[in-house]
Amino acid sequence: MSTTVSDDRGATAPAPESGLNSRLGDHTGAAESAYRISGIDDIAPFLVSLTSATDVWAFIASTGGLTAGRRNRDQALFPYVTDDKLIDAAGISGGLTLMRVWPDGADAAGGPGESPEAWGGGSEDLSGVAQAVAWEPFTSPGAPLPGVRRDLVKTVLGDVLTFEEHHDELGLTLAVSWRASARLGLVRRCVLTADRPCAIELLDGLVNVLPPHITARTQNELSNLLDAYKRVDLLQDGLALFGLGSTLTDLAEPSEALAATVVRSNGPGAVGALLSTRQLARFRRGEPIRHEAASRGARGAYLVHRRLRIAAGERVEWHVIADTPLDGAQVADLTGPDAAPLSAQALAADAVADRAALTRIVASVDGLQHSADEVACGHHAANALFNAMRGGVPPRDYDVRREDLTRFLGARRRSLLEEHAEAWARLPETVALPDLPVWAAETGCPHLVRLVGEFLPLSFSRRHGDPSRPWNQFDIVLGRSDHPQLGYQGNWRDIFQNWEALAWSYPELVEPMVRTFVNATTIDGYNPYRVTDAGIDWEVPEPDDPWANIGYWSDHQIIYLTKLLELSRACHPGRLQASIRTRTCTHADVPYRIADYDDIVRDPAGTVRYDAEHATRVLRRCERIGGDGKLLHDQDGQLVLATLGEKLLLLLSAKIVNLVPGGGLWMTTQRPEWNDANNALVGRGLSVVTVAYLRRYLQVVGPLLAGPEGIEVSVELFQLMDALASAMEGQAAGILDAPATVDAFGHAGTTYRRAVYAGPGGARRVLRPEQVAAFLAAATRLVEDCLAANRRDDGLLHSYNVLEVEPASAGSQAGAAGAAAGLQINRLDLMLEGQVAALSSGVVAPEEALEMLRRLRHSALYCPVRHSYLLYPDRDLPTSAERNRLDARWAQELPLLQALADDADRSVIVRDRRGDLHFAAPIHNVRDVQAALARLGEREEYAELVQRDGKALAALFEEVFQHARFTGRSGTFFGYEGLGSVYWHMVAKLLLAVQEQLDLALRTGSDPAVVAGLSAAYEDIRSGLGYCRSPQEYGAFPTDPYSHTPAAGGARQPGMTGQVKEEILTRWAELGVSIRDGRLGVNPGRVREAEWGAAGVVEFTFCGTPMRYRRLPDSGGEGAGMRIQVQLADGRSLPIDGEFLPSDVTESLFRRDARIEGVTVMLGEEASGPSRRAAVPSGIRDAAGNPPTTR
Repeated sequence: MSTTVSDDRGATAPAPESGLNSRLGDHTGAAESAYRISGIDDIAPFLVSLTSATDVWAFIASTGGLTAGRRNRDQALFPYVTDDKLIDAAGISGGLTLMRVWPDGADAAGGPGESPEAWGGGSEDLSGVAQAVAWEPFTSPGAPLPGVRRDLVKTVLGDVLTFEEHHDELGLTLAVSWRASARLGLVRRCVLTADRPCAIELLDGLVNVLPPHITARTQNELSNLLDAYKRVDLLQDGLALFGLGSTLTDLAEPSEALAATVVRSNGPGAVGALLSTRQLARFRRGEPIRHEAASRGARGAYLVHRRLRIAAGERVEWHVIADTPLDGAQVADLTGPDAAPLSAQALAADAVADRAALTRIVASVDGLQHSADEVACGHHAANALFNAMRGGVPPRDYDVRREDLTRFLGARRRSLLEEHAEAWARLPETVALPDLPVWAAETGCPHLVRLVGEFLPLSFSRRHGDPSRPWNQFDIVLGRSDHPQLGYQGNWRDIFQNWEALAWSYPELVEPMVRTFVNATTIDGYNPYRVTDAGIDWEVPEPDDPWANIGYWSDHQIIYLTKLLELSRACHPGRLQASIRTRTCTHADVPYRIADYDDIVRDPAGTVRYDAEHATRVLRRCERIGGDGKLLHDQDGQLVLATLGEKLLLLLSAKIVNLVPGGGLWMTTQRPEWNDANNALVGRGLSVVTVAYLRRYLQVVGPLLAGPEGIEVSVELFQLMDALASAMEGQAAGILDAPATVDAFGHAGTTYRRAVYAGPGGARRVLRPEQVAAFLAAATRLVEDCLAANRRDDGLLHSYNVLEVEPASAGSQAGAAGAAAGLQINRLDLMLEGQVAALSSGVVAPEEALEMLRRLRHSALYCPVRHSYLLYPDRDLPTSAERNRLDARWAQELPLLQALADDADRSVIVRDRRGDLHFAAPIHNVRDVQAALARLGEREEYAELVQRDGKALAALFEEVFQHARFTGRSGTFFGYEGLGSVYWHMVAKLLLAVQEQLDLALRTGSDPAVVAGLSAAYEDIRSGLGYCRSPQEYGAFPTDPYSHTPAAGGARQPGMTGQVKEEILTRWAELGVSIRDGRLGVNPGRVREAEWGAAGVVEFTFCGTPMRYRRLPDSGGEGAGMRIQVQLADGRSLPIDGEFLPSDVTESLFRRDARIEGVTVMLGEEASGPSRRAAVPSGIRDAAGNPPTTR
């Protein structure tokens, strides 16, 4: 049966405009809303992440270059390479189409007969027919032929990406779409549409297809050797098997490669195939080609040879499908007469199922919204999806299968299941997550209570790796569709921020998130590198890898925990406080050892030692007991338990240990903060950013720790806090001596760490309520004074400073008292980070915030081209020739230089023919200068000169290159977080900080002019975000989040950026959604005018419950009459007065208990009239037009 479909298309239509205005007939057979970028070649190439609910991944360059596979990069269908190489891979890796076209059906030249319907069917050879026009769609990126137009179209959910090329002369349009299929793998759909009759001979399919058993590293390092192992075999029904002769090994033993990559196709006109690219040149020249049944020792391809005749207004459709890795049984199931057909209907049904699965995920995290601003709604859907991809999503809401809990507990602590078999037998097969703590408490086992308390039934999570982030490796482990495998994985500094946004849709998860957070922090007050459902992980030293390092971050730790604590307080007042004094918390046993304070002063950049012996002991303990083995145990081998209050105080104390009064938090743990590119601040930097976040943390922790009872802590922490409190005593009187205080803080930290590294003794002390309150008050004064001292003259805030410490000599008076004889704080340039932190800190009032925003808008951080903000002011760097040039006078002032130049010794300096001197190319920093001088000093002819001039020469190097002000690669590269880049995550953080200030102004009754000014500032920042810009301005699909935009290009690093979390939170505020004191608030007066449209309706879901706003004509904005109607599942309707839902209604909504069917909010003077029931947002529905299932 032919798959050609008649169409009513006639003459060439004008080029469609860019925008979310396309109804794309996609793989499902339905018309799906999609964003079209017209004239894609006018935009610099960019990367797109193809989304799906499956373990199939695909990253596609706008040029057509493609990498894809299943689960991880070591199961790739095409080489997994970095995005710059992927952009260049169009026509080399991925899809390829070559055509020879005979216009008007080639009747005069004896054109082809009917298109054959079966593989190998008959049709005459067209290779000798005259008047053929060659067409190779998508193979000349950036320079299409005259009369050729290219568009790129992506569905709102991002699950289908379509390349369209229209050839005016031929009257042909080829649309090539890509999607992922859980059952089939990667699906390529081609639709060829003709405006006039023609005959076509074409080759179409895939090139550079990889067999299994190839890792990404092997492909990138030994690709030529791998080619020699490759073989492709074509079976009789057109299915191709890609494999290796054997696995790649140099061992003297056999090693079979039994898995295969399978590629197959359907569609009309197929007469054969090529399995390599050897004959492409012949086809291009119009010469006959020989069909290939096998290929050996070359890159694999699957190019179906088709001959077609198309009438005017007709279209032809075919598919190419690839999957990997398949075993022998799976291959056999795809072949033979009983194999499932690859009909268009079957493929459309498969697409419907995959689309429905993805829609359910987006719906479950409240990603489906509908308003007049379709782009804003589409952008929110993308944010919600990418947030779920990184943080995970509960596959069954709060329902937990006993077998999933069994697997979790068994992996973490194997003995628990046997020890509590009777209680385990009483647990039903499915239990609601909120009910689990009660069951665990009945056992009286603190370990069961602890682990159940941090159980998070999440799936779909993966690390944010892609070709633009090759340093992150992802692994998509999903399980079966009817039984998803639970699990999550992520860098510590990433996953908790995504969980914050997730918790707005699943508030019952916020306390387990808090417990997961604190139970994985170390006893010295820091956190490991990665966190998974199986436990924690840390980095190990890799001396040969310049990108490998060990150490701890600080800012992420404090602000992420603060946000989770705030959300718990808002959703469940008192819930965490009720368990603040219960010993069910733990410490991560990371084998890092922070140096003593005196050693930190001497070498602040080398402060963390990896204890390999201890790491071995920890891993052996894991083998015995499970993931709990990575938690701290005492000298008797018992797990060390702490209270939540103790953990919160420990994190605070660890920060105070490193706080320099008036300067900031001393970054002495070998890691930068949010901005990795400021990595050179390690050891020298003072973070004002973390101090600002500490201020917010203190405001949250204070009420949590309050109460008539004290807080029980370890004796070691009690003594640390006592020492810190004594050191802070002078703060209230304003007589704090900075060097002495820094010494006191540092030595207190040393004493504490020495004690706990030796093994906690187990003794406990109780901090009285007044002691806790006094400590928090002193810490608050300390951080507030520090923030005040870091105010710039322009009213903005210093973000980071550089600390110079003069170590005290052993015999000096200062040396007898401490390690630091003097401190000097040097200021750095303006940075956006500090402004965001200040606005978020809680010390800036709305009026002051508005003034800060006005000054920020007129600062060097504002980028008018992007209508947004840079991380730091852009600047031009001198050329290397300009920087590395020493005037000849230096040779006269430093005889050592003259001697080296005269002797032509090139170890430190070189001299050019004009007599100017330059530092030698092997010299990278002052350590290299010192090392070279040490070697010269061992030579008799230079010893005296080195002794006399060595220090001056090292100082000269510093004067030339100013490394003392070097902040890291941020000041030396021009992408990512570099010079001239807009980093969208930080802009989104700014947006959220302004939103919080606006909310504060409204709650506290600020002057209306302040409220209006903050609202205008918010809109000004929002209007610079990608979804508010055109594709040409943004450089990518505006609905998609991207990490950054360099000065010399468009948006980069798609999808799983931290930006999505901030924008999800600001989106709730834009919709007037808030949570306060355990009650949900809704205020449609906050909705932007552009969202209402003529219908006056805005629809969305919250915690899976449909919400519907309806605005009556002339209703006005905020403050207009409003009525809330809650529709209950039993058919009753509950009217609500005011903006906030009652606590019991809110609790039902938070728990997703199906008691509430929907919420309708009427805005306007007639709000007292009847209301229409809330419905699932109609903006995005499944392929059949039905609303998605959210429960």
